[in-house]
Amino acid sequence: MTKIKYPTPGKETKRKTKPAAKSAIKVELKKSIFSKTKLVLREDTVAYVVNNPDLVTLEEAARITGKTTHNIRDYIQRGRIAKLDTEGRPIKRAENGELRVSLKEVQAFLYLVSQRDEKHHHAGLHPDLGFYGLAERERTKHVNRLHPYLGKFIPQLVEWFLNRYFKKGDWILDPFLGSGTTLVQANEMGMPSIGVDISEFNCHIAKVKLGRYDLALARKEVLEVESRVQRFSNRLHQKDDPSLELFPDDRIDKLKEGILAECKSEYLRTWFAPNALLEMLYYRRLIPHYKYQDLLRIILSRAVRSSRLITHYDLATPKAPIAVGETYLCRKHNRLCMPIDNCIEKIHAYSEDTVRRIAEFDKLRSDKPAIVVNGDSRSVQLDQHLPKGVLLDGVFTSPPYVGQIDYHDQHIYAYELFGFPRNDASEIGPKKSGKSKAAQEAYVNDIAAVFRNVSKYLKPDGKIFIVANDRFNLYSRIAELAGLNIKETILRAVTKRTEQGDNPYQESIFYMVKNKKV
Repeated sequence: MTKIKYPTPGKETKRKTKPAAKSAIKVELKKSIFSKTKLVLREDTVAYVVNNPDLVTLEEAARITGKTTHNIRDYIQRGRIAKLDTEGRPIKRAENGELRVSLKEVQAFLYLVSQRDEKHHHAGLHPDLGFYGLAERERTKHVNRLHPYLGKFIPQLVEWFLNRYFKKGDWILDPFLGSGTTLVQANEMGMPSIGVDISEFNCHIAKVKLGRYDLALARKEVLEVESRVQRFSNRLHQKDDPSLELFPDDRIDKLKEGILAECKSEYLRTWFAPNALLEMLYYRRLIPHYKYQDLLRIILSRAVRSSRLITHYDLATPKAPIAVGETYLCRKHNRLCMPIDNCIEKIHAYSEDTVRRIAEFDKLRSDKPAIVVNGDSRSVQLDQHLPKGVLLDGVFTSPPYVGQIDYHDQHIYAYELFGFPRNDASEIGPKKSGKSKAAQEAYVNDIAAVFRNVSKYLKPDGKIFIVANDRFNLYSRIAELAGLNIKETILRAVTKRTEQGDNPYQESIFYMVKNKKV
């Protein structure tokens, strides 16, 4: 196995490096993020790439970035950027005239300093794949933000690899589908795809993202349901409003009684304020009267998630509900806050947003198929879902991280509200199983079983990319058990993790291929 810290595969390319003003650092950096430039790899461990015009002297780095040579030396001495020789190899001591630095790395570090995020920068991480400076609205473009999901990667990461290793028409698999980011991005890039997930609700999110809609009808239905729930909410608060259209003969107290009788979940009764519970149950009652029922469920699920009796700063992993009207010091808003006591506020916020996002994706999507399979990737028979004779060109996926997330529990509100069947026992590496040696061993065997199974449907020269936080160094053994060879290991910084804090975090992207001996 060759471990490469800064690999960018492909052919050598040449480009001119022009001096840039200090204010242009952010622009240069954003261009590098989406550049299709392909650079030559080395077989030995390197800090950057050989024969790359990105390697510059300290004087050149200072001139281009608007810093002094002393500044650049200080960054090197403090371990902020790597000290390289003229061939791009990391060195401890340079001969006269041989010291070089990576211009991309310097620019990435300086941008982080300007954003006070320099703690995220470590020499040895790929300069493009941190996506420094990429705005949140771009990280969650169009349908990628239809519904929150812990542990998903950003679409730009998928795009970066699909651009460099695959072409239009190639079949892509994600055996850990999650919320469908890989399939959405593959479709946008003209690549047919298939994804598998053990969670029915995860598959539901992905299907809604990838669905085709009559946009005018979808907008009409979404806004009509919102309007009806708003009128119902007004009645709850004794505001003057006409009778409810769908149930004109019901008095409000009788309607409330009937709606609450439909709620069999103790969780829903405990984690939501009375009016919030009524509003979301009323919305659920309306759904069967419309065509785009799955879309409406996703809007409601997103609104329900944000309407629980919890702190504003802990939507991802709340431990217990807060009493209605109880105040707390909110770290998000830096003032005293109270938990939300209604659901209509979030229904209103997410209805128009959802319509806008599906319309944006509709302009970008291709006609390539995107197949969603609710199943277990350790045993799923992909040939029953793929067109006859199709073999996969590649895999891009991010498996669960051992002992980090309980994937069913993160959406417990949706399972309780809609009655989706749960399959917790089949999760791989759930948080509830911990991170013990026994848990790690089970994880290794399960992940290896997945790739042994799906590689049967992969072309002989198929490429597998696995995004993982391999803190326990498990993936070399996983590859061995799965009959795969790790061709490259690429390191990247993970920044701006929504609802997961802002501490430095590192991921590995393993580039694997089938072991020819198997």
